[in-house]
Formats: sequence, structure tokens, C-alpha cells
Amino acid sequence: MTLKPHVAVNVKQLDQSIHFYTHLFGVDPVKVKPQYAKFDLQAPPLNFTLNEGGEVSGGINHLGIQVSSTEEVLQAKERLQESGVATFDEMNTNCCYARQDKIWVTSPDGHEWEVFTVLEDIEHKESSSCCT
Repeated sequence: MTLKPHVAVNVKQLDQSIHFYTHLFGVDPVKVKPQYAKFDLQAPPLNFTLNEGGEVSGGINHLGIQVSSTEEVLQAKERLQESGVATFDEMNTNCCYARQDKIWVTSPDGHEWEVFTVLEDIEHKESSSCCT
């Protein structure tokens, strides 16, 4: 059996969200229809869809993409900044029992995303935006 998680988010403006997620994930959507877009990610395996309309807010704290190195974090930062998306760096930070290098971005609908790598596990939880 192969498992592939699926995440569906409601968005206010589909075109803006397609632009944002194309640059966040580094791939184009595989399907775009009226009020709908689908990204079929291979690494990590994820079926991620955008649905225009409906309630945008919810109980999500934040979303993240874990990569294997600081170099990959910086590559994501460059790709996002080249597309006009503002990023916020949080390098060598202690967060949720780990020391991490990360960047933060916010989708057009206010969903906070981190692209991060874990540098080492630590024994204490620091106060950081990812832990609240």
C-alpha cells in the first residue's frame, strides 16, 4: 500500500494562490479548473489542492516543508524572493525541541509556511512562533 497525504485549503483568489504555491513548491499545478487547482507533489508525496471560496480561516497553526539542508532552505528563499514573495529568516533558532534553520512565508490567504531543516535535537522547547 502506498500512502499519499492530501491537504485541501480554501483560498480567496485562486490565481494569486496558484502563483504563491507554484513558487513555494517549485512546480506547476497538474490541474487547474474553475475555482480549483491541484499540485501533485512527488517529494514529499502530497496531493495538495486549492479550492476557491469557503471559509479561509481555521485551526491551522502553521504549515511546513522540511528539507534536508540549509542549502535547500536558501534555495527555497531565493526561488520565493525571485517571484516577489517576501520571506522572513529564522536561522540557527531553537524551536520545538530542535535547533533549525528556516524561512517563513505567508500565503495570500494568511497561511504561514516554514521551509526548514533540523540541525540537531535539543532537550528544551524555546518560545518561538512555531511553538505557539
